[in-house]
Amino acid sequence: MSFQLLTQAMKVDILAIGVHPDDVELACSGTLLKHIEAGKTVGLLDLTRGELGTRGTAEIRDQEATASAQLMGALFRKNLGMADGLFQYGPANIKTIIRIIRMHQPSIVLANAISDRHPDHGRAAKLTADACYYAGLAKIETIDDDGQAQERWRPDAVYHYVQDYNLKPDFVVDITEYVEKKMELVKTFSSQFHVPTATEYAQELSSPISGADFMAFLLAKARTYGRPAGFEFGEGYTVGRTIGVNNLFDLK
Repeated sequence: MSFQLLTQAMKVDILAIGVHPDDVELACSGTLLKHIEAGKTVGLLDLTRGELGTRGTAEIRDQEATASAQLMGALFRKNLGMADGLFQYGPANIKTIIRIIRMHQPSIVLANAISDRHPDHGRAAKLTADACYYAGLAKIETIDDDGQAQERWRPDAVYHYVQDYNLKPDFVVDITEYVEKKMELVKTFSSQFHVPTATEYAQELSSPISGADFMAFLLAKARTYGRPAGFEFGEGYTVGRTIGVNNLFDLK
């Protein structure tokens, strides 16, 4: 599945990567909405189609992912079609991600949580972060869709969004003005979450995220991360390196 409103090799400011369709919406879409409104360009990349999910199908999730990307204002959404739950950390998958990084040359990459309830998340976090590093090595060769050699490119930063586990964040983004639209994006995935109008899913197909209380949990989580930073709602991130600042007055 691929939805694009740009030419194939257009550069974006932020590339948000999730191993499952809806990872980005759940964990960092408030941040993306905020930066889109500020004039930054955003692209989305899903590593799998989420075909092992308890509810829905890969085809339904393709449709939901496209609808969410368009509502968000992302410039493209691509899916690499790796095997949900069974994808491996290895050269082939690393090079597949490298191709996308070199194609769109993001300054910032947002990636899955470094450790989480779902084992795919931590594995995808390492896969993505390592691909970002290796994308800067000239001796790793990749080609674009026209068969031309790609130039090396390494993003300036990789930030891992917090997902289900309450990890201690290295920084928090204020999403107070965007939390309502974030919830709209999440609800686009009506096959996965509790949406009263989505009646086609039987009760026996419930999952840990399909209950009526899950939306309240998401809002409470955003409040929990926002409060210590002085925000009503926030999204948390961890970083695998020391964070630097240019000015003490930039800190909240």
